[in-house]
Amino acid sequence: MCRNIHQLHNFEPPATGDEIQAAALQYVRKVAGSTRPSQANQAAFDRAVAAVAEATAELLAELVTTAPPKNREEEAAKARARAEKRYAN
Repeated sequence: MCRNIHQLHNFEPPATGDEIQAAALQYVRKVAGSTRPSQANQAAFDRAVAAVAEATAELLAELVTTAPPKNREEEAAKARARAEKRYAN
């Protein structure tokens, strides 16, 4: 599940709210051990996703770096190349 959480810091353009929300959802799913909570746990699950998303947004807003911003397309191409190498037989 957590393979879907990608680095969000130091990209141009910056991470969107949707990307932050998706990362928070994946994190909570991993910690909870399920992709969909029961009705009894839905409210707690939703609160946890909101709290993680808020903390992530705050973290990204406060992080400082001197490195130049990364290009999303270039990083995606590098990831595809690594995956090709990893799964080639």
